[in-house]
Formats: sequence, C-alpha cells, structure tokens
Amino acid sequence: MQLSRDDLIKAYRRMRMIREFEDAVHDEFSAGNIPGFVHLYAGEEASGVGVCMHLEDRDVIASTHRGHGHCIAKGCDEQAMMREIFGKKDGLCGGKGGSMHIADLSKGMMGANGIVGGGPPLICGAALTAKTLKTGGVAIAFVGEGATSNGVWHEALNCAGVHSLPVVFIVQDNLWAESVPKRLGVPLDNLADRAKAYGFAGVTIDGNDLMACYETSQEAVRKARRGEGPTLIEMKTYRWYGHSEIDPANYRTSEELEMWKKRDPVPRFEKLLMERGVVDEALKQATLQRIEREIEEAIEFAEKSPHPDPSEIMEDVYAPLN
Repeated sequence: MQLSRDDLIKAYRRMRMIREFEDAVHDEFSAGNIPGFVHLYAGEEASGVGVCMHLEDRDVIASTHRGHGHCIAKGCDEQAMMREIFGKKDGLCGGKGGSMHIADLSKGMMGANGIVGGGPPLICGAALTAKTLKTGGVAIAFVGEGATSNGVWHEALNCAGVHSLPVVFIVQDNLWAESVPKRLGVPLDNLADRAKAYGFAGVTIDGNDLMACYETSQEAVRKARRGEGPTLIEMKTYRWYGHSEIDPANYRTSEELEMWKKRDPVPRFEKLLMERGVVDEALKQATLQRIEREIEEAIEFAEKSPHPDPSEIMEDVYAPLN
C-alpha cells in the first residue's frame, strides 16, 4: 500500500461519511423534509474518494446530478451541504442550488450539474485556464455511463485531446442510465476504449475497490500535472438507490442488486483495513458514532435555519458584468 495509516483512516472516514450522509438524506426526503429532487451516491463511494485523495484546492472537479459524494470527497462542509439540500439561506449556495447544484469554489468544487454531461465542457475550460496560467492545477470531470452517449461529452474529450489538457475524465459506470440498461445505450462493454479515438489513454477498473481507484487515478493526475495530457478512467460500480428518490428502481432484479451488494465498497474497504490492522472494532464504532452525531447535528441545524428571503430572489443568480 502507498498510503499512510492516517491517509487510510481518512479515506475510510470519508467513505463512511458519504454513506451515512446519503442514507440520512434518503430518510429525510422520504419524510417530506427536503424539497426538489434528490439523487443519491450510496454505493459509489470508492470512486469519488479514491480520485479526490490526490487533489488540492487548486484542482477542480465538476460533478453530476448525483453529486453529494463528490462534494464530500472534495472537502466541502457537510453541515453547509445539508442546509443547501434543505433549501436554507446559509447553505453552500444560499439555498438556491439545492441537491443538484451544490458548489464551493473555495474547495475546487465547480458544482454538481442537473444537465447530463454538462460537466466535461466546463472542466475543459478550467483545465485550459490551468494550462495557460501554468498553475499546475488538474481538472476532473465525473459522469455516469449514460452521459457518454451525449454529443457534448465527445466534444469535451476531443477538445481535451487536441489541446493536451490536464484533465481526467471519470466515468462511473453503474449500468443504468436512469431506467435504461447500459446494453441499450452503449455498443461496447468498456467505455474506456473510446479514449483512443481522441488520442489519449483509457483504462477500465473495479470502481468498488478503493485502492484500485486510488492507484489508477494517482497516475492519471500525476500525468496531467506533468503536462502530458488527459486520461479516461471507467470505474465500474453500482448505485444502491433508484435513479432519484422518486424512482423505486423496479427495473432491476433482486438478484442483480444482491450480487452488487456483496461488492459494497464501504464494508469491503473496512474489511481490508481490519485485516491489515489499521482499523479495529473500537475505532470502527467510534468513527461511526462520530459521523452519526455530526449528521444529526447537521440535520437539526438545517431544520432550524431560515429560508432565503423572497427579496433576494435575483441575488447570486447572474454573474456580475464588471
């Protein structure tokens, strides 16, 4: 392993935080406490955490409508995230973004995005900025496999290849584009094969293996930082919940769900750390109790926080002209 004990524990805690955060959001939405739509990241924790462990605040990511996990992995404040999801004034985006548009530029989180495939062209712009200004920054675009059938995704890869941008494209292949199975939307098994058409490397890995995600993205980030251009990484994974919280996901079989739950990335990484003596039962329970307490406090704070005032409806909506 290339990671220190502290780094391994940090990765474990972050994966646990994402899972508990998403399960709590699921419960709050089911209780009618959260407005709008919610798309949960539970089941895909290893991919986001494994990538973002290599990033600094100068590095930027663009997320998807399923963005809570990416936000947490990039270091966004969970309490401010929860207030944003509840639509409260003191949320990360003033309560105006909600679940699908959380952003924190101070952490290099360019934002979740309600447009499928909307992140990659934005990340190419950020990467071009980093290259032009020689900041050494790297840009990461997360998408699901469904977005790779959109024209804008191909345009972004072509742009990155032509200009040798410091970009890493992450495809979180969870087999379902809403209710459409991958086999009906993509004419090949491994989406990483498409990278060759744009002049750079592509690799397919197990997206539920934290160490595989960490090690593969490490080389891709280093390559981008050295000025050697983009990489496409396809991470095969699976979401536990439906496409959104109003989707019962009846199109999936119980056998399929059971098979993937045996590959659940959180207990899988936890088991590895316990076998290596990094985590014991006491640390596991202490970590879980601390996270549960933090999430309870975040929900309590969000419930008590005020909504944005109607008089502020036009504030922070458009970029200033000067």
